[in-house]
Amino acid sequence: MAKWTRGCQGLAVALSAVCALAAPGDAVAQERWKFSLMPYLWLPSMDGNLRFGSPPAGGSAPNISVDADTLLGALDFAFMINAEARKGRWLAATDLIALDLSSDSSHVKSIDFNPGSGPVNVTNTSLDLATESDLKGIVWTLLGGYSVVHSPDATFNVLGGFRSADLEATTDWVLSATVAGPVGSAAFARTGSVKKSTSLLDGIVGVSGRAKLGSGKWFLAYHLDVGGGDSKLTWQGVAGAGYSYKWGDLLLAYRYLSYETSGNDLVEDLKLAGVGLGANFRF
Repeated sequence: MAKWTRGCQGLAVALSAVCALAAPGDAVAQERWKFSLMPYLWLPSMDGNLRFGSPPAGGSAPNISVDADTLLGALDFAFMINAEARKGRWLAATDLIALDLSSDSSHVKSIDFNPGSGPVNVTNTSLDLATESDLKGIVWTLLGGYSVVHSPDATFNVLGGFRSADLEATTDWVLSATVAGPVGSAAFARTGSVKKSTSLLDGIVGVSGRAKLGSGKWFLAYHLDVGGGDSKLTWQGVAGAGYSYKWGDLLLAYRYLSYETSGNDLVEDLKLAGVGLGANFRF
């Protein structure tokens, strides 16, 4: 609950900062600020590898592989919103994703024992009778940018900022037999549960924009960013099509978000990918 609260507080701080920037200046002729707010629903599948080590002395910890689920099969809860403030060619934007994903397409890939010289691979797939993983998290992005191309028909923005992620993973497993470890370590139990959390903060750079299709109200939209910090690499790509109304836009897009970390972090690699639908209100 605290992580969800911090994410919502972060969004409120970002929107407050944007509103403060919108306050009229004194000596400079002001161009009107334009704002947009887009609640949306993203239906991602989850794919990746989770690490729950380092194991305690004489103990063990599993490494879990999570295979991609169907779009609706993985999603238990979601709250998503995007906001932007723009003045001329300058813009500030923020995006908040709160997700609860579960996957029964998981299995114990390997086991770390202490003592032990390295992970013991679980090569017998029939040994894994049932493994389920749950991932809860908040991903918050804050960006500033400048429109290199800024016209009624097309925009092309260069962006810079950061993305933070607070993630918590839980895995429950059922094996058909115990897995013996090296001398001095306890065997890995047939059944069990493990939980671990992590926080990641990464600087990112990217581009975004949109282009009208002909003279009508249809348009194409895109976003691409890449960065690192606590992550070895994180990147995100969004591509979609939308239709403009007087009040705003409807946008249907495909989104791919990827994380890779090093060391003993919870997320060895994680990929969230799927379609999303949003209503973008302009004011």
